[in-house]
Amino acid sequence: MEPLITITDIGRKYVIGAEVIHALKSVSLTINKGEFVALMGPSGSGKSTLMNILGCLDTPTKGSYVLNGIDVSHMTDNQLAEVRNKEIGFVFQTFNLLPRNTALDNVALPLVYSGVSKEERMNRAGNALKNVGLGHRMDHKPNELSGGQRQRVAVARALINNPSIILADEPTGNLDTKTSIEIMGLLEDIHEKGNTIILVTHEEDIALHAHRIVRMRDGLIEKDYANINISKTDRSLAVEE
Repeated sequence: MEPLITITDIGRKYVIGAEVIHALKSVSLTINKGEFVALMGPSGSGKSTLMNILGCLDTPTKGSYVLNGIDVSHMTDNQLAEVRNKEIGFVFQTFNLLPRNTALDNVALPLVYSGVSKEERMNRAGNALKNVGLGHRMDHKPNELSGGQRQRVAVARALINNPSIILADEPTGNLDTKTSIEIMGLLEDIHEKGNTIILVTHEEDIALHAHRIVRMRDGLIEKDYANINISKTDRSLAVEE
């Protein structure tokens, strides 16, 4: 079976004045359907640049990126927007919800761009909110919800188009420990239903929910390994070694 994602010798440089910054030097990576991968690395390691390329928010300066059989490396902004809407569900640290819209309208938003009828939009958005445990909060606006509930709305929105990948960028960054554990539990449930998840995080304990960890440093992949299912305490020791 073809991998869902194949990245070959991807590089990304930015020219700022007279300076050239190589955010990604040469990255090759394959991710199969149904994987749960954590992308880790210190600030400046290139993980955010790689995430932007994986999410079709940016294009590489060199190399190729094939997503679900489509080469997206040299697409125009409009083509990328279409691929994003169809193939990728985003969950951000800051939730990115529209403040004046209800939870239901926020979740239904990606379907507006897909040309789905209003009745079907509301139906699907309602079901998506029920699936994340927020059936009783559909008419609430973001400021009437807790941080954890807002992130659940964002997760429901990410799933609404049945995307090929869920891309979660520091999804627990603004949440307390208890709520973080709940949101990671929700992502684990979503993964168990067959969804492919790429999680970007700098927190070790959050990364341990993933089944595979890709560590980056200086624009390169430093380590790519399976997260063997050991107990939590042993896990933290394994990470430190």
